[in-house]
Amino acid sequence: MIFLQLFYTFLLIGLFGFGGGYGMLSLIQGEVVHHYHWMTTAEFTDIVAVSQMTPGPIGINSATYCGYTAVHNAGMGEALAIMGSVTATVALVLPSLILMIVISRLFMRYMKTSMVQSLWYGVIRGTYISGNKVANIFIGSGTAVVIVAVMIATVGFVVWVTNAERRIPITYAKRVVGRKMYGGQSTNLPIKLNMTG
Repeated sequence: MIFLQLFYTFLLIGLFGFGGGYGMLSLIQGEVVHHYHWMTTAEFTDIVAVSQMTPGPIGINSATYCGYTAVHNAGMGEALAIMGSVTATVALVLPSLILMIVISRLFMRYMKTSMVQSLWYGVIRGTYISGNKVANIFIGSGTAVVIVAVMIATVGFVVWVTNAERRIPITYAKRVVGRKMYGGQSTNLPIKLNMTG
C-alpha cells in the first residue's frame, strides 16, 4: 500500500511541481511530512541537507531519500526501503520523461514542414542577431576591457581574502615571577580569515 501511495504522491509532484527541485521541496515536505506523516520535520531537513551535498538534481535526490526513509520508517526491511526509493524516483521523473518523448516524437514527425522550418529559422536568426549586437556594444565601446578588468580584480580579491590570515601574538613563558616573565619565546598563531578552506 505504501508503494502505491509513494508512486501516486511523487507522480503528482513531478506533474505539477514547477520551478525546479527547490520549487518541489515545499510540495514534497507538505506530502511526506504533513499529509502522510511518513517522517518528521527533522528527518526531512536532514534529507534536504544530504540532497544538497549529493551530486545531481535536488528534487530527484530528495525523492530518492524520502522514498527510502518512508518505507524504512514503516518498519520494512532494507531491500524494500531501496524499492521505495526507486518507486519515488521513477514516479517523480516519469511525467517529464513522457512529455519529452512526446515532444521529440512530434518534432521528428513535423520537422520537415515549412511552419517548423520557419520557426527554427527565426529562432536561430534572432539568436545570431542579438548575440552580434551585444558583442558590438561591448567591443565597440571599450566596455569589454572594463568587464575583463573587473573580473580579474574580483578573482584576485577572492584569492587574497581566501589566503589571508590574522596573526595573533602568543608568548610562552618559561618562568613567571609576579608580573614579569623570564625566558620563554614569542610566536604568532595564524588564523585564516576564510575558515571554510
